[in-house]
Amino acid sequence: MKKHVKSFCDEKPDRLPANWSIAELGIVCENKVRQGPPENEAVPYIDIGSIDRDQKRIVETRLVDKKTAPTRARQWIKKGDVLVSMTRPSLNAVALVPARWNGSVASTGFDVLRPRRILSQWIFHRVRSTAFVKDICKNLQGVVYPAIRPKDVRQHIVPIPPLPEQRRIVDAIETHLTRLDAAVASLERVRANLKRARASVLKAAVEGRLVPTEAELARQAERSYEHASVLLERILEERRRRHDEAQVGAKRKKKYKPPVEPEVEGLPELPEGWVWATLDHLLFKLESGNSATATDTEKQRIVLRSSAIRQGSIDFSDHRFLPETAPKKPNGHLSPNDILFTRLSGSVEFVGNCALVPAHCPAGIEFPDRIFRGRCSDSICPLYVQHTLAEINLRKPLEEAAKSSAGHQRIGLSDLRGFSLPLPPSPEQARIATEIERRLSVLDSIEQTVEQILHRSERLRQSILKRAFEGKLVPQDPNDEPASELLARIRAEATR
Repeated sequence: MKKHVKSFCDEKPDRLPANWSIAELGIVCENKVRQGPPENEAVPYIDIGSIDRDQKRIVETRLVDKKTAPTRARQWIKKGDVLVSMTRPSLNAVALVPARWNGSVASTGFDVLRPRRILSQWIFHRVRSTAFVKDICKNLQGVVYPAIRPKDVRQHIVPIPPLPEQRRIVDAIETHLTRLDAAVASLERVRANLKRARASVLKAAVEGRLVPTEAELARQAERSYEHASVLLERILEERRRRHDEAQVGAKRKKKYKPPVEPEVEGLPELPEGWVWATLDHLLFKLESGNSATATDTEKQRIVLRSSAIRQGSIDFSDHRFLPETAPKKPNGHLSPNDILFTRLSGSVEFVGNCALVPAHCPAGIEFPDRIFRGRCSDSICPLYVQHTLAEINLRKPLEEAAKSSAGHQRIGLSDLRGFSLPLPPSPEQARIATEIERRLSVLDSIEQTVEQILHRSERLRQSILKRAFEGKLVPQDPNDEPASELLARIRAEATR
């Protein structure tokens, strides 16, 4: 018995309170709830996606009937049932069925636990504990969709206190967790406010409200300044010169293509000294990367994954490898101050993410055709461009241009070239970029603190549950009927 308990129970039986017992979930829960498909009357259907994994509750359902119900809609549930998802159990999609969903039909992807003479809340808090998740995940089957079986759930050993003590412990758990949930909700609001604050910083930056404009400073100092239109003309001259130099000695001469002009209709009025431009104006050699198939087999040729690019940052550890026989693109390695853009993503909000390659870029790293690369003119601050690509309102045309294909949202080089952005005078670009970096670093620091507290709050939540199932959350009452007698009645009823 002790060996069996050690396999399924974190709590040491000899350290539990004297009037407690232990039992498998299968002993204290009914074998199976009523099975069968819905009939003609529409009923709420609860599947795995109906469960909010963070809040451990049912958040949405859909009505189904005999014609519309999926084949998995077969388990009829009642108030007080405990739902345990058997698919990806490490995500702990569990919920206690409230009165609202009494009489609903649930997916066969759940094991439905209907306690016998045990508080439903006691079983519910057990299945949301780390001890439960760690135990059932020992029996995972499958790789793409790891899953467990009902018997894996029901073999789990749960400590059983006397029924009156269950009530006292459940009350204590819910008091503690209610307070903790309120604190977490406050932190979530802070996190949402931080997101809005970031958006506000970027919006002020591209509207010329973040730092004094070059025109304002020039008037105060009674000096002249270079209007952005002059800067743009100089960039266009540089662009044409680069093209002509590249054609010298070339066997096939390419005709010069002027840059894509911004579509200014409907765009807001800019501050004094600013002009609208496109990325095609400001970037040279905007191109995609190596199209060779990458693998996870370690080789000398390292190529970034598209997921390595997040707005404003590059994770150089997120890479794969190219075979030595794969074709090499001219200048196909990343260099400091290259500016990278994500070509595709599963979510449109990540399409066109932009990040500057830092000075400490590892040598020899290539980039795939899922990433676009360009290089700013020497007169353009690349950090300003990077932050502009993150501004919500400016991004809208880029996101609208994204096309869905094979489960991804993607953009083309033409979409990126035509991206319109406000261009301030060169010194103002640098000041804006510096101020954005300063403010975002403050917000990042606050967010990091919030994330650390949220992480600690989850540890505290598990600590509360651990103490509850060790009998350390509330005092015992020696007058309570021992749990062994309760279990004896449950076993007797199960054999009738």
